[in-house]
Amino acid sequence: MSDPKRPLVRIANGQGFWGDSILGPIRLVREGPLDYLTLDYLAEVTLSIMQKLRSRDPSKGYATDFVKLIERTAKDLVEKDIKVVANAGGVNPRACRDAVLEALRAQGLHGVKVATVEGDDILESLDTLTAAGEPFTNMDTGAALSGVRDTVTSANVYLGAFPIAEALATGAQIVITGRGTDPGLVLGPLIHEFGWGPEDLDQLAAGTIAGHIVECGAQCTGGNHTDWQSIPDMAMIGYPVIEATPSGDFTVTKHEGTGGRVDVGSVVHQLCYEMGDPANYITPDVVADFTSVSIEQDGENRVAIRGAKGLPATPTFKASLSYADGWKALGQLTISGPDALAKARACAEIVWQRLAYDGFEYGPEERLVEFVGANVCHAGIPIPEASDPSEVVLRMGVKGPDRAKVDRFGSELVPLVTSGPPGVTGFAGGRPKATEIIGFWPALVAKEHITTNVTVSES
Repeated sequence: MSDPKRPLVRIANGQGFWGDSILGPIRLVREGPLDYLTLDYLAEVTLSIMQKLRSRDPSKGYATDFVKLIERTAKDLVEKDIKVVANAGGVNPRACRDAVLEALRAQGLHGVKVATVEGDDILESLDTLTAAGEPFTNMDTGAALSGVRDTVTSANVYLGAFPIAEALATGAQIVITGRGTDPGLVLGPLIHEFGWGPEDLDQLAAGTIAGHIVECGAQCTGGNHTDWQSIPDMAMIGYPVIEATPSGDFTVTKHEGTGGRVDVGSVVHQLCYEMGDPANYITPDVVADFTSVSIEQDGENRVAIRGAKGLPATPTFKASLSYADGWKALGQLTISGPDALAKARACAEIVWQRLAYDGFEYGPEERLVEFVGANVCHAGIPIPEASDPSEVVLRMGVKGPDRAKVDRFGSELVPLVTSGPPGVTGFAGGRPKATEIIGFWPALVAKEHITTNVTVSES
């Protein structure tokens, strides 16, 4: 381990997904001290959406919310010397960089270094990699990629944290990446600040755990909490801040005077989120043992995490591929009482019968019928169904490979307003139309076949 640059580093995460409230990061910058602000915009389906946007316009394909955030916070970021690490680049990090540079220059901020990390997007090299021996076998089903190869729309590798540290070493104040691991956004700055190397497995595991705890933003400070009624001032909920030390021990907290709560319960809620084997949390940088840590309250709104253990990283990256998997159409109506549930059931059956009359029949696997308000969210769980709710939302949908057949469904839902039981209302947006279904294809690829690239520009 190299000598650390400072004994304590504060890293906050202000976005848990593309579409999260822009007020989270804005308030983090305004309300207290920070060294780093991280922003996590990407999910598996997000990349496919961005790829579609880029195919229509070469200047698109990134999280436009990030540029708006820079526009609103740039002067504070520069004045307070807060570095920003975000995976806002999506499938077009260079375009995102150019938009950020333009936003900085528009505010008279010149000489600000903006770095991009690339190498995750392997869509164009998919066939070359396959020819080199990468099978891209589906990790969930064992299926061969050849069955969907012609319909693949995006392919990205989850890069690790070391390229982020490399970008920060150039003096960049803003680092924009494409697809990487969510915890890597936090681990990268810690590697840079504390000089951790690939051999510092326990420290890398600690940084990974820290990143996992804050990756969903306020979900570890009281958001989405089972005991939600006890969470104070959720409107002004504080977003999480990690206070990390060179040893790897760290504290989860939030800015003083903000809403929400940081306690063992809120942190453990998030720690268990999206977890497979807790003793083997696999990332490109380390295999972290979540069961190794001690978690203790360390004062008001402070939780200390100590003792993380790590194992060597695997020789592969995980790859996330998306492919076109048919079509779907979904619509809804509100059915008011009396007899709302009975009327909703009748409405659904009417739709299927009318479509069958016209030669369009859908098998059970192609249909969706839900009666929202009658226990649909807990279907299969022994919770009594409402016998006569005053209103029910009828949600119906179909899916399949035939776009015309899927589109035909949408023509029979809205007519129920005048040709079905009474009390039907609440339709909006016109007839449901067919939209593409994006399939997810997880696979592995050898690290030796992936090359990352860091570039730096100035405003």
